[in-house]
This record gives sequence, C-alpha cells and structure tokens, in this order.
Amino acid sequence: MTRKYFGTDGIRGKANSALMSPEIALRLALAAGRKFAGASEQPVVVIGRDTRQSGGMIEAALFAGFTSAGYHVQRAGVLPTPAVAMLTRQIGANLGVMISASHNPYHDNGLKLFKTDGTKLSEADEVELEAMIDTAFETQGVDASKIGFITPLPDASAHYANSLLLSVGIDSLEGLKVVLDCANGAALTTAPGIFKHLKADVTFIGTAPDGKNINDGVGSTSTAALKAAVLEKKAAIGIALDGDADRLIIIDETGTEIDGDQIIALIASQLHAKGQLKGGGVVATIMSNMGLEQYLKTKGLHLVRTPVGDKHVAKHMRTEGYNVGGEPSGHIILSDTSTTGDGTLAALQVLSVLKESSAKMSVLGRQFTPAPQKLINLKYTTRNPLEAPPVQKALKEAEAFLGEKGRMVVRTSGTEPLVRIMAEALDEEMMTRALAHVTKAVQAALA
Repeated sequence: MTRKYFGTDGIRGKANSALMSPEIALRLALAAGRKFAGASEQPVVVIGRDTRQSGGMIEAALFAGFTSAGYHVQRAGVLPTPAVAMLTRQIGANLGVMISASHNPYHDNGLKLFKTDGTKLSEADEVELEAMIDTAFETQGVDASKIGFITPLPDASAHYANSLLLSVGIDSLEGLKVVLDCANGAALTTAPGIFKHLKADVTFIGTAPDGKNINDGVGSTSTAALKAAVLEKKAAIGIALDGDADRLIIIDETGTEIDGDQIIALIASQLHAKGQLKGGGVVATIMSNMGLEQYLKTKGLHLVRTPVGDKHVAKHMRTEGYNVGGEPSGHIILSDTSTTGDGTLAALQVLSVLKESSAKMSVLGRQFTPAPQKLINLKYTTRNPLEAPPVQKALKEAEAFLGEKGRMVVRTSGTEPLVRIMAEALDEEMMTRALAHVTKAVQAALA
C-alpha cells in the first residue's frame, strides 16, 4: 500500500518540509507514545540524533510529544543509530527513536523507531501509526501530574562501545595502520574512542561536524577523500561510515573500494570456518550481486534474498535463525550482537580477520568475482512511471532475454523520489542491452 509518512527506513524528508517538520515529529511522538506505552506507569523512550543542523529542532518536538504522553525521555545526544537500538534493548525502554537521514545530505532529516527489543517497527506497526499520526491532536495528553521528564542517558557512548569490544573480542590492533572516516556524523562520539582503545595507528577524517557538512565529501557514499588518505598514509585499510554509522564501505591498501557484498562474504566465511555461522548461509536483498550467491554455493552455503531495506533482512534473520545479513550499500547485520545494521561492528569484524590473516585487505576483500551489474537512478516528480504499461512490457521483455543468466530489479526508492533500475548478468553485453531497453522505456514514461 502507498504510505504517507513511512518509507523503506522510517520517515525521511527535507527538514522543515511537510514530511519532516516539528509538527510531524510532535504528532509522531504523541502517536507512538500512546501506541507503545502499554501498561507501563512510567514509559521510557531513548532518543538519539546525528549532527545535522535540524536535529535539535526535531529533537525538541519529540521531547514535547513524548513528555506530553507521560514518557521519561532518556536523551542520548549524538549517537549512532545502532547504539540507540542497543541501548533501547539493554535498558528495556518502551521505544527508541533516532533522528537521522542516514547517508542523505544535511538538509534532509528522518526518524527511525525501535521497539523495546531493539528491532525496527513492523509494517503493521507503521500502518497503524500512519493513521494515528493524522489524528494525534484529537486526543488529550496525560494528566498534569503524569507529564514526563527529560534526563541525559549517562555514559551512553561508553556502554555501546564496550558492548562492541566485548562482542568481537579483539585485544589489540597495535601496529595496524587504519584511516577512519566518520562522515562528520554520529560515529564521532563512539568510533574514535574504540579505535584508540585498541591502539590502532589511526588517522581520522570526517570528525569536524558543523551541522551542514555531514556526508559532504566524506562518508560511505563519498569515498574519494578516504581513498586519498589511505594511499598517502600507506594504511592497511580505510573504513568509511555514514552519517548515522549504520553502514560502512571498506577501502583496501590500493585505494580500491570494497562493497557490502564482499564484506558479507568475508565475515560469513570467517564465522563458517569457526563453526559460528548460523542458518547455513546469509540473508541479503534483491540488490546483492549474483557473484555472492555463486560464491556461497562453493562453501556449501546459501543466499536468501529479501526486499530492499535492512529491516526486511533483520526480520528474516530473526525468524529463520541467521546471524549474518546485509546489503551491498554496507548495511551489515551481525545479530549475535546487534539488531540492526552497524558499520562500526562490521568494521571490527573485518579488522579481526585482517589482524589474524597474513593476507592484505586487497585479497581479503575479493572473496568472489562480481557478475557484471549496473544501477541507474532516474528522478520522478509525479506519477510512478513503473505503473506505465510500456514500462511493464519492456521489463518482461528484458527478463525473458536474460533468462537464467541474469536478472532485472526495477523499483522506486523508499527514501528518495527515484526510480532505481538495476540489471545484472553473467555476460556484460547481455546486461547492458537489458538495462538500456528498460531505461529507455522508463525515460519515455517520464517525458
């Protein structure tokens, strides 16, 4: 069904616009506050944020809404999204809320919600909240004697950092040259301390936020600065987190980018060799490369695909008993420790392999040869072009042409007004032809 507020990962939009205004944040807090209070006499919510200029504005509206609904607000401050999820679970809060638009530019912002077990909301929860947001002002708040209050969450970053260090079990990274890019975002409150504790020889970039430079020329979606720093410092590895640190991209010692699929393959192989991989394989999305699937088969493992979005990956992992999953974008879920994508945790897992191995990152990061794949993004402003009959026809023709040697994934983004057209095939020429055929049809529908 079409959603008014929720997309692939919570609510996201341009700050101070109709979708991401203080009023929407207030309405959401009132609605979610009522829905998740349960029988609690003093319900609790953990609220964190990244470094965006609009974060304080949205935070203030959430404070007002949740205290009006009778909540004790635990203010976590600037903190990674996975830290908010972890702390929500650890203290048994009724709800956790992260204020972030992840890898988007500073002028966007968003709201990600976590239930008491640290998992993201189900689609049923989101559908119910959609209706409740619109009617949020029609219901009176709690009695004056039950209005909630706001307190800082003490040692939030330290609790999260200690949990990660204990889970991976690295004693030291002394002697290992690392460049860490915090994207001028939320990771700066946790990641530098973790790497200093491990005594790695670290060069930091993206650690000077000014409210407007989050993800700007730095971070997992803009790796040129990190590549240059890795080469300049002759580092063994570069690690790029995004604005809320729930994803990562690795740069090897040659300055080459390693995506989430290769990271999944590396971590899964390590855990499988130690007898610690659960479920007999990994969970990924429809966007993961065919090469990952073929590689896992050589290990006697399998790949399960879900719709795009780490919440879908996480849900399947929980219900079917897997402990490794993720997306090519670098959302990596290691569910023995985290309930959601965690870039820092995945980085530590990769570093543990690198530390134990005699191989360089350029070797470890090439677990398989990717099948030729290309993604094209086209903006749209009005009706969804994928609904046009000529587009549907072109897509069927492309799929028939590829057969079992390739696949098409065509969808609208859940976070931006984009049509994403992905083609993949064992043969590059086949992939190119199929992609061009569908792209031409979509462009005609947009004209």
